Amino acid sequence: MIEVLKAIILGIVEGITEWLPISSTGHMILVEEFIQLDTTAAFKEMFFVVIQLGAILAVVALYFHKLNPFSPKKSRQEKKDTMAIWFKVVVGILPAGVLGLLFDDWLNDNFYNYFVVAIMLIVYGVLFIFIENRNKDKKATITSFAELSYKTALMIGLFQCLALIPGTSRSGATILGAIIVGTSRYVAAEYSFFLSIPIMFGASALKLVKFGFDFTSMELTILVTGMVVAFFVSIIAIKFLMKYIQNNDFKAFGWYRIILGLLVIGYFFYFG
Repeated sequence: MIEVLKAIILGIVEGITEWLPISSTGHMILVEEFIQLDTTAAFKEMFFVVIQLGAILAVVALYFHKLNPFSPKKSRQEKKDTMAIWFKVVVGILPAGVLGLLFDDWLNDNFYNYFVVAIMLIVYGVLFIFIENRNKDKKATITSFAELSYKTALMIGLFQCLALIPGTSRSGATILGAIIVGTSRYVAAEYSFFLSIPIMFGASALKLVKFGFDFTSMELTILVTGMVVAFFVSIIAIKFLMKYIQNNDFKAFGWYRIILGLLVIGYFFYFG
């Protein structure tokens, strides 16, 4: 039961941080310093990636109609527009997908530690504040997916590559890049959500294949519990973020990142 409780806590952390631009992987690494699963190292490495499937399924559930090109309720033009969204998603995931496949093990060995997480939290926190202040009086030039060109989608995808380093935040890097190239916060956030679907399914499949499918009953219980909790918490987090950005910018998340990064460095400096 203790391990299941840990999985619930980790699922809550994943569900909140996957969608807010504050780094889910970074938070999971930090939380795991205090809440350590009593499992093999191989299972934990797989768990921290595959638990994100629960969060991704929340996007699928919330945006199923918008992302379904075969819906009988859509006109022919609406179906074409939906397919265009998916084509732009494919373009956007190519850079991070290729680099992730090539450098997955190397990144795990060299960057998955508290110091890298703390530095990235602070750096991108400063960037969020700087970019939002710079764009304070600017109007977005891209306010719908129809206005999002394939070239712009690729540029945003290149920014997503930055999130391969833990502490950066996949949604944070994507949203920040989208804002820089002129996309509205609302479209930037939704595009970030949609990019996560194939990226996280691919990453999870890769980890599952590497781990194998020979789970113990406890391992399977832990994994399913974390995913289910992440799913329901993600629905709440996504709805909160989309409502929040209608009237607010991302500077509050920038300050949160800076404060958390400094606290992490301070904690591990004195107690690590």
